[in-house]
Amino acid sequence: MPVITLPYRYLERLVGVDRETIVERLPMFGSDIERRGDDHVDVEFFANRPDLFSTEGAARALRGFLGIEEGPVRYTTTPSGISFSVDPGLDRIRPYLGSAVIRGLSLDEEAIVSLMGLQEALHWAVGRGRRKLAIGLHDLARVTPPFRYIASPRERAFVPLDFERDLTMEEMLDEHPKGRAYAHLVRDAPRFPLIVDAEDRVLSFPPIINGELTRVSTATTEILLDCTGTDQRAVTTATTILCAALGEAGGRIESVEIDGVAGPDLGPSYREVPVDECNRLLGLELNAPTMASLLRRMRFGAEPVGADRVRVEVPCYRADIMHDWDVFEDVAIAYGYERFGAVPSKTATVAEERAESRLKRAVREALCGLGHLETMPFVLTSEKILFSRMRREPDPQTLHVLYPISEEQSVARTSLLPLLMELLEYNRFRELPQRLFAVGETVIGVETGLGAAAVSCHAAADFSEAYGIADALCREIGLVYTAVDTDDPAFIEGRRGALLVNGTPLGVFGEIHPDVLEAFGLDHPVAAVEIDLSAFT
Repeated sequence: MPVITLPYRYLERLVGVDRETIVERLPMFGSDIERRGDDHVDVEFFANRPDLFSTEGAARALRGFLGIEEGPVRYTTTPSGISFSVDPGLDRIRPYLGSAVIRGLSLDEEAIVSLMGLQEALHWAVGRGRRKLAIGLHDLARVTPPFRYIASPRERAFVPLDFERDLTMEEMLDEHPKGRAYAHLVRDAPRFPLIVDAEDRVLSFPPIINGELTRVSTATTEILLDCTGTDQRAVTTATTILCAALGEAGGRIESVEIDGVAGPDLGPSYREVPVDECNRLLGLELNAPTMASLLRRMRFGAEPVGADRVRVEVPCYRADIMHDWDVFEDVAIAYGYERFGAVPSKTATVAEERAESRLKRAVREALCGLGHLETMPFVLTSEKILFSRMRREPDPQTLHVLYPISEEQSVARTSLLPLLMELLEYNRFRELPQRLFAVGETVIGVETGLGAAAVSCHAAADFSEAYGIADALCREIGLVYTAVDTDDPAFIEGRRGALLVNGTPLGVFGEIHPDVLEAFGLDHPVAAVEIDLSAFT
């Protein structure tokens, strides 16, 4: 979870109370104080609350929580007269763009540090390391609208942030620190994303680095915001949160036309929530007016609708509100965690380690002993990762997410090996050898199983290593097997095998096929093992 630095002086000015009061109440707000300095406090907020990742956002929420203000902050926009055009050539690279103009700013060093901290926190929490989202903040006075978001030749050169000379975009991937960190996001693209102004001057090379030309400083009074990415929801969320933070800093928010469509939309959303369901989950006995009052302290708009429902106005920056239970959580925070009494459990049991946990522990000990590092891949993934890149036929029992937030998280994992291959792809520019493993749940249809997988990537990885890992793992967990040939297309023919246990194939091992390596962008061979442990739990 992100740790946000909140400078005392700036925070006190925005909240309107002294630092001791703020620090005393912060833990009751669903956050942890990591450390206190002489002029700041470092606070860890939950990753689902990106609106709190800045001093401005935290101050807005605290003013409500401390009873200084209540109800939502409503942000409005006026037309800026500024427009963006988006090159259709970006469709398969980074197609989505969000933008706004903020005028009337008066930024000191603390405000700039807060803004840059929010930018990086959003890159991590919403943008997944800039893969889904990259943010640019520019001094608008230094450039000339209208602006263009284009697919540029890789040889285009400009002066990147913190440099004093021109670099081509190709050179930036090797010479600029940000280029080396995020080159994997664009290196394989035929052209690079670029934002330029009416005079063809470069503002930004997303998702890598902004241009030195538009550096934001204490002299900046007008900011052009751009959010680009591969995920529309992530781009919209970040644009809204940044506009709200800059609005809290005193700016006037103006809309930008992107291919003729004005945005951002800073209007609220609405929902009605049941009072009895909230009481049941929290163990309280609130009525509708009391519940509405608590929600107003959390900066929602809220009014009773009859005796048992509350109509809630959700501010534009609250991207975490996806279910009624998210609203009930804020009711609990406003009510006060310290007011919930400790109640002894009504059930007394004698604990015993589950067979599944014992098996997982045995697998971990065996693979760690073989020099592998444990990873924990996401349960949600895509059919492209599970099947297409692995040269495997789609499994008709794959469980699909009804309303996925992105194509990358549209199905539940049926096996672990493809996800380890994806992790090798993310780390393909790191030092070798890389030996990774995962043990955890898999989903086939509506049934949950247990699997384990291990990969070894280095120049000498081969079938012998895969067989050795499989044999050692089976021996350590007490699995009696027979090795036979397999036709799994993810592996090289003649360098692959199956593990039969009581005549049933429960695992595969071998050397990964070159087409699979190419699909994951890997240059070195990979020895891999995967075992289905469901029958032994």
